[in-house]
Amino acid sequence: MRAWRTGDRPGSLRPVEEPVPEPGPGEVLVRVEACGVCRTDLHVVDRELPVHRPAVVPGHQVVGVVDRTGPGVRSPRTGDRVGVAWLHDTCGQCRWCRSGRENLCPFSRYTGWDVDGGFAEHVTAPAAYVYPLPAVTDPVSTAPLLCAGIIGYRALRRANLPPGGALGIYGFGSSAHLTAQVAIAAGARVLAMTRGEGNRQLARRVGAVFVGHATDAPPEPLDSAVVFAPAGELVPLALAATVRGGTVVVAGIHLSDVPVLSYRRHLFEERDLRSVTANTRADGEELLRIAGTLHLVPTTTTWPLGEAPAALESLRSGRASGSLVLVPG
Repeated sequence: MRAWRTGDRPGSLRPVEEPVPEPGPGEVLVRVEACGVCRTDLHVVDRELPVHRPAVVPGHQVVGVVDRTGPGVRSPRTGDRVGVAWLHDTCGQCRWCRSGRENLCPFSRYTGWDVDGGFAEHVTAPAAYVYPLPAVTDPVSTAPLLCAGIIGYRALRRANLPPGGALGIYGFGSSAHLTAQVAIAAGARVLAMTRGEGNRQLARRVGAVFVGHATDAPPEPLDSAVVFAPAGELVPLALAATVRGGTVVVAGIHLSDVPVLSYRRHLFEERDLRSVTANTRADGEELLRIAGTLHLVPTTTTWPLGEAPAALESLRSGRASGSLVLVPG
């Protein structure tokens, strides 16, 4: 099969031809129909995240069809369409797994970081961690939901947004444009601050009531804010723009250093600063149900698998708008 592996230097990918992997006990082999390109993939390739597996295959927003099942797998079956997401597996035994917080498992492993992911023609995954999808699922429009959608949904839940409240979104890429649609459907007013005219146009299209540059002050106080951009300098701006008792959530796995905060200006009056660490399988199940109800469809640009480095460069440079998806070719 064809695949892309991280190279010897930060920012590089190298094409490989290698045997199709065999599914082990409890695993399924998935033929990849579409794989979303996430900013986390960029962090892995650029080594902004620690190297967990040298020469790993990135990609963790996979939609595909089960080609084979390993020993002990009863479901899904060969021919079923499934989604493979960021959370590859957990220990199932620690205090966090036993309390429904498996995303905090200290032994968790992640697709495209600890194990090979979906920048390939095939990928293996534990059967217990894939998402069953309807046979009529569109692979391209569903792939971004498997991380951008799920993480955005978890961030929105952690933001404690009151009914009808004002939600500030800092950075308006793949995850943000899906989160905004969910929030607006629930009655929120979305105010978007982001770099890049393409992202600002996307924010207007999905219904933001205010669209400004990344460092602009919103025209009204925010009840909650989510920082999707990996820019620590935006955190104090979001906190300063938030009302008493408001919440700011940092939704990325990587963030540049946050500047020194003023207790009086940024945190006093019970403002909360929270983070998001991966997701649980329950988060994914809930988001996929909501997406079906709302007919949530991301704005996508497709790239052939053979042009994965160019797709990543589009994301790296800020030229990309919405969600990027690799397809066979």
